[in-house]
Amino acid sequence: MTANIVFFPVGNGDMTLLTTESGKTILIDVNIREKGSDPDDETPNVLEMLKQQLKQDGYGRLYVDVFLLSHPDLDHCRGILKHFRLGEPDDCPDDKILISEIWSSPMVFRRASKKLTLSEDAKAFNTEAKRRVQLHKESQKIEGHGNRIQILGEDENGKTDRLGKILAKTGSFIPLVNGVPDSSLSAYLLGPLPKSETEEDEETLSKNNSSVIIHFTIEGDGKGDACSFLTGGDSEVVIWETLWDKYKNTPFLSYDILQIPHHCSWHSVSHDSWSELGGEAEVSDEARYALSQAKPGALIISSSNLIEDDDNDPPCIAAKRVYEEILESPTVTGRFYCTGSYPTEEQQDQLAFEITNAGPKLEDILDSGSPFIQVSRQPIPHG
Repeated sequence: MTANIVFFPVGNGDMTLLTTESGKTILIDVNIREKGSDPDDETPNVLEMLKQQLKQDGYGRLYVDVFLLSHPDLDHCRGILKHFRLGEPDDCPDDKILISEIWSSPMVFRRASKKLTLSEDAKAFNTEAKRRVQLHKESQKIEGHGNRIQILGEDENGKTDRLGKILAKTGSFIPLVNGVPDSSLSAYLLGPLPKSETEEDEETLSKNNSSVIIHFTIEGDGKGDACSFLTGGDSEVVIWETLWDKYKNTPFLSYDILQIPHHCSWHSVSHDSWSELGGEAEVSDEARYALSQAKPGALIISSSNLIEDDDNDPPCIAAKRVYEEILESPTVTGRFYCTGSYPTEEQQDQLAFEITNAGPKLEDILDSGSPFIQVSRQPIPHG
């Protein structure tokens, strides 16, 4: 089947579906907002958009092969408790989506809990992750459909040392996708960064929204490296500075598609406050370098509200300008998209890219089968 990546219109939040040529589905975060009682409420029905693209298992249940939670802020996990099956898979209600395998990071949860109060959705996800880890500890094998988990990054004090095949260490490839190797995809784990040696450094990572960061290489039309996709949750400036120092001489920061961290926040590219300093705020060179390894024709996606010239952050107009400068380089000449204004702010729909052997290509909304908006768009050739 054709590989593709779909970015759903979820406001200042993340919800992305990656489908591989082998047919595997990887859902990265959810932010399923409920439509209000107002008949004029135009909140996009992303749940139905998602369901239309999922497979059914042998029992007729909709499922995703993998659900990856990059960061436990509510705008990355809203709706998981209501719309996904958490718990034993055998009695999954018909109206809930089954998660065959979870990708979760205890280190990300540990850091996040130091700076925010976890929502009920985040707590429920964490409880489900712990249930699946316990199953593995008891059986010492890869569990079955609806019970699988991969732990991303080592936890502190040796807590993940005995997890064996279900542990992917930062700085390595995630070996399995839903329990088996997948030759049509590789996923290199860049973050979360390992536990720091000092409490001060660890506190800095917590404040900078430690997140799961992955560099995907996706096969398209039989070409194994047709698309590089870099995604990094809400990770902020210190994390990108650290990644540049560690990976600047590797291919793991280069991309055909970049999902901008933290919904086009200024704090992913600067230590300064945009609201306080405005035009005097300075961009971190190292963070900008890390986020500017764009290939020719690259696409940069802001999963956010409409970006306007105001004091909001996120999304921040100054951050958008930084990314546009990257795309305007003569060696790149790429395109910037915002989910909050695609195809228009008034009628938002999924932003989907087919992965061809020439790279990602914008899918025509008519061709994508979306029932929500019918607007003709021309695919963008990618070099």
